[in-house]
Amino acid sequence: MKITHCKLSKKIQRRLLEFFTAEVTARTAADLLNIQPNSAALFYHKIRLVIDYHLSLQADELFDGEVELDES
Repeated sequence: MKITHCKLSKKIQRRLLEFFTAEVTARTAADLLNIQPNSAALFYHKIRLVIDYHLSLQADELFDGEVELDES
């Protein structure tokens, strides 16, 4: 899964990703990059969706198979 249907330039996307990893809020990142706050918030949401997708794939691989529970 990757981020699709994004009208922001690749340069802005990279900068937003840097701000995301530095735990900068979307509103602050938008102010620094001179873009609309909703655009930054939407991009942050898309980043979170990609992270969730990849984490769920890893969890499926980790717990693939049968799990046996002991009742003691």
